[in-house]
Amino acid sequence: MAACLVTATATPPSAYGQLRESAAKLIARTMGNPEFRPKSFRGGTWFGNGDFYLDLEPSASGPGVDIVKYSTATGTREIFVPAERLIPAGEKTPLLIEDYSLSPDGHRVLVFTNSKTVWRQNTRGDYWVLDLTSGALRKLGSDAPASSLMFSKFSPDNSKVAYVRANNIYVEDLASGKSAQLTHDGSDTTINGTSDWVNEEEFDIRDGFAWSPNSRAIAFWQFNINGVQKYTLIYNLGAPRGEIVTGIPYPGLGPYPQTLEYPYPLAGAQNSAVRVGIVSAAGGPVVWMQTAGDPHNNYIPEMGWSDSGHVLIQHMNRLQNRNEYLLADAATGASRTVLVDEDRAWVEVSRDVSWINQGREFLALSERDGWRHLYRVARDSGKAEVVTRGDFDIVSVDRITPDEKWVYFIASLDQATQRYLYRTRLDGTARSERLTPSLPGTHAYTISPNGEWAFHSYSSFDVPPAFDVVHLPDHRVMRKTVDNAAIAGNVKPLSGGPAEFVKVDAGNGLMVDAWLLKPPDFDSTKKYPLIVYVYSEPAGQTTADHWPSMFNRALTGAGYLVASFDNQGTPAPRGREWRKIVYGNIGQLSSQEQAAALASLEKTHSFIDPKRVGVWGWSGGGTETLNLMFRYPDVYSVGVSVASVPDQRLYDSIYQERYLGLPQDSPKAYEQSSAINFASGLHGDLLLIHGTGDDNVHFQGFELLVNKLISLGKQFDMRVYPGRTHAISEGKGTNLDVFTNILGYFEEHLPPTALSTASRSEQ
Repeated sequence: MAACLVTATATPPSAYGQLRESAAKLIARTMGNPEFRPKSFRGGTWFGNGDFYLDLEPSASGPGVDIVKYSTATGTREIFVPAERLIPAGEKTPLLIEDYSLSPDGHRVLVFTNSKTVWRQNTRGDYWVLDLTSGALRKLGSDAPASSLMFSKFSPDNSKVAYVRANNIYVEDLASGKSAQLTHDGSDTTINGTSDWVNEEEFDIRDGFAWSPNSRAIAFWQFNINGVQKYTLIYNLGAPRGEIVTGIPYPGLGPYPQTLEYPYPLAGAQNSAVRVGIVSAAGGPVVWMQTAGDPHNNYIPEMGWSDSGHVLIQHMNRLQNRNEYLLADAATGASRTVLVDEDRAWVEVSRDVSWINQGREFLALSERDGWRHLYRVARDSGKAEVVTRGDFDIVSVDRITPDEKWVYFIASLDQATQRYLYRTRLDGTARSERLTPSLPGTHAYTISPNGEWAFHSYSSFDVPPAFDVVHLPDHRVMRKTVDNAAIAGNVKPLSGGPAEFVKVDAGNGLMVDAWLLKPPDFDSTKKYPLIVYVYSEPAGQTTADHWPSMFNRALTGAGYLVASFDNQGTPAPRGREWRKIVYGNIGQLSSQEQAAALASLEKTHSFIDPKRVGVWGWSGGGTETLNLMFRYPDVYSVGVSVASVPDQRLYDSIYQERYLGLPQDSPKAYEQSSAINFASGLHGDLLLIHGTGDDNVHFQGFELLVNKLISLGKQFDMRVYPGRTHAISEGKGTNLDVFTNILGYFEEHLPPTALSTASRSEQ
């Protein structure tokens, strides 16, 4: 396991084995135990305008699940689609419903099943259509290979279904069953209707096409990846990506390693060329929407129909500091700029564009006044008028009421760690009104089309996820859909009381959010080691008040204090300056504030032993772990870095350039932000963990860091997972092994005082 032999150790080999064994037992008893795993609401599909909703429930008459219909107001229950109606001809068991949707008229059900992973999510599979009137069950794309269709969806007029197959778009007539191929240039290098690797990862583009409101045409993204350099992944077990890692060498493929090449643009390298096309549902030539500039050096992170004759495109430059809203004519492709959003750092994509006022205006989010607010934008003039006002950020827009008087949105006006539902008048004349009752924590909603009901979920650090149906705007609870209350009792013995949320000084009076968990039988007169959980980058907030990772509970159960801090640059709803001050200075600023925040917490909590502080994180958190161990070696004595990016030049173009610019233009920013350049500062114990099949954060960075540490004569440990991806979860036992070794490493090098080795081995 060790890259360099450790000449001295505080733990003899026999004790080391006991620690690993006891760590494995604790992880299996918690993370591997269904009694600690919250259940979720599997239904959550509104039927019609919201007077009814659908849920998925185990069938009482046999295998499979029923689609159950509930009256929203009364709770009256009926079987909408019994499982036996989803048994294909010649089969004995129903389809496994992985996802489903209804036709707009509610007469057909589209079922997604037999899925396969495409990089991060299971987006390729089989689709079946059930006609609720005739009972006919038919598989779409009957001549297609198994698990080869993507993003199938009904046309607004209920007559057709469109889907992506082998990077081309198809339309299938539901009455005749005949299919028509609409695009014909799809290939390994030309992608229609879905995305390339980097646009999927960073802009969340997966389902890459949309029906026009009149069902006569389809708008779609096309990515041309010619010229994008390929990355090579090596599978030494012989199992190519997409197959479950078995751990058995050479599973039927011979002793030679297998390789996978795929286009991956590193920071500063060439991107795919992107454009938006419109094609008739009856077939014919594609009309391409006109956008300025080199399509390799611009992005289209969002697009959608404004009406049946036009699409609204968000067109962003490569530096991502200018976003143009273009209104394009579907018939000619001619476009004009309606709105421009700019920032000296970067601009955020508006995911919540909605058309109002009979199509004369649209709603979009912008940070132009220093806070993320909602604006109504005139289609003709581009004039933008603010709807929400105040020193707060909108997190997301959830629903516009049908009468267009109210907008529902998620925000937290007073506490950045929490999320609540608000509403305000669309004319901008009223103050925002909070609808969520006084339940501190994180609330989420799926609001019905009529704006009168919502699926509501809620959790906090000490309250496991709860799901119910509520009436709006009074937030009256109609019924619970899932109750996980028992988990709170199961978790309680793992910690010494509720989570403590505090604000601490991260330097120069900057107050940042933090939380602290205590071990069982906590005694404030004793000194305890502290483990800090970090992420710290713009893609994640660790201090949000919601049900936490079970692993952090396991750490407290092992006898540790556990804490986390959110430095500036994290996506907390604390204003534009909070988030974007990090531009050009990722690792240096974040680690400085993390270390200062830790020092402040130690001053106000005398039971923290400042000489025994560990840190761990995954992905960006793994990178921050390196920064803290290398830049502040006198503060952090033990670190576990999982799937990190030691050199910022080695990550993808869209993410890295958004925060640091292009490496050709900003070499100093990349140098100062890369942890590998500060590796000489390592003094403590460091465990590096990575999967060799990580298509996201490549194993290359891990190897470069290992090589650097060896050249510096630094002692460290490493654990490599063959063929595993960024999640390091594939294959039997992998997940538990990862967390067992993280906990075991801390127990070896940062032993807790609350529990002895003997008592831990009995757990």
